[in-house]
Amino acid sequence: MSATGSRSSTEDRAKVDDVVARIERLPLSLWHVRARVIVGVATFFDAFDGLAISFVLPALVPMWKLAPPQIGFMISIGYVGQLIGAVLFGWVAQRFGRIKALVWSVLVLAIMSLACAFAWDYQSLLACRAIQGIGLGGEVPIAAVYISEIARAKGRGRFVLLYELIFPIGLVAAGFLGSWVVPAFGWQYMFVIGALPAILAVFMQRLLPESPRWLAVQGRDGEAEAALAYIEKETAKATGKPLPPVQPVIATHDKPASWSDLFGGRYLRRTLVAWTIWFAAFLVTFGLIVWVPTMYGTVFKLPLAQALQYGLITQIVGLLGTLTCALTIDYVGRRPWFALAFFGVAAALCSLWLFGAGSAQRVLVMVCIAFFCSSVLSIGIYLYTPELYPTRARAIGVGAGGAWRNIASMIGPTMIGMMIGGGLENVFLAFGAVAAVACIIVAVFAVETKGRVLEEVSP
Repeated sequence: MSATGSRSSTEDRAKVDDVVARIERLPLSLWHVRARVIVGVATFFDAFDGLAISFVLPALVPMWKLAPPQIGFMISIGYVGQLIGAVLFGWVAQRFGRIKALVWSVLVLAIMSLACAFAWDYQSLLACRAIQGIGLGGEVPIAAVYISEIARAKGRGRFVLLYELIFPIGLVAAGFLGSWVVPAFGWQYMFVIGALPAILAVFMQRLLPESPRWLAVQGRDGEAEAALAYIEKETAKATGKPLPPVQPVIATHDKPASWSDLFGGRYLRRTLVAWTIWFAAFLVTFGLIVWVPTMYGTVFKLPLAQALQYGLITQIVGLLGTLTCALTIDYVGRRPWFALAFFGVAAALCSLWLFGAGSAQRVLVMVCIAFFCSSVLSIGIYLYTPELYPTRARAIGVGAGGAWRNIASMIGPTMIGMMIGGGLENVFLAFGAVAAVACIIVAVFAVETKGRVLEEVSP
């Protein structure tokens, strides 16, 4: 990790501290809402594009005569690209800025979504999905970093997670549109819709200032001042009141970025816990849930329309889970919510092993409970991980966590494709056991971060 741009003098540290203090005194305003909406549109389509394949596959399986291992590989290949994208765009965001990384990642995912619409066989769609995944893997983690860095400590959980709600809304939208568009117009139109954010990428860099926190840490004082002055002006205009006075905050540390920010001192335990949450949560989320519509059709022989409707019901329940988390996490705290959510996933899935998965309706109920809980985790981790690392390494830390998300997302669908022939009960047991282990790790080792300034949590 490069030390380029690190601060070195007392005067420079004071400048970073001033930027942090000025951000912490800003009340929530229409400008903050607008910033969340602009970034949220990109995140919406990231979710939409990521899930589109699960609503396309039920139509492609009989058309291209795909076997279960091919289905699993088609789902997983996108996550290979996302693994690359999470690491690549984490580095881009740390080196060139949060906004540039967002723009470039959105362009990649949108252009390759359009390319997917023109795929003519299994191999061509596989290739397009792999490249599209690079953009998909980069956008959401960097968006979470940016939103966290413009938020103050008080109410940061609700502020960030109400923005993150746009991701499950994108999943639900993919469900609604998938259940209508695919049967009525054909699978290609799901990918055409997913190409729309290319338009947003053209304007995003003009609509949003770069993160003042990142600019200050990089020593770009003039740009940090200009970005923060713009945010302050827009906030004062939106509230119609003078801004509160600046109050001193925790002093920042004068340290260059290094691998110790992920693996040294206090950060090693945080990294291991965060990686556990990323891996276990998304093994369930993108393992079981992306497979569900196809599972209803291939295992329970439901008609295409009904299989897609069951998938939509699951996504709606997941949205309710994320909304519940967003509204309560600043009161309950990160660690209790995550431990409880993992327990819920384990209990729901293991019950399908214990009592059997005898009908599509029973599976629907238990998978909905599991997805309600896993949605808490898959949205909450985007709040929690940026809180665990200092600004000088935040994007790299979130990118590394996102890489584990994508490793899990590759393993999960492939596991199901290999295991499903041995019975659904064994699949549910395997995923429930992973959630149970993660529950114990989080309950014992996770650090609580609610209500604390980012620089206090991660000096």
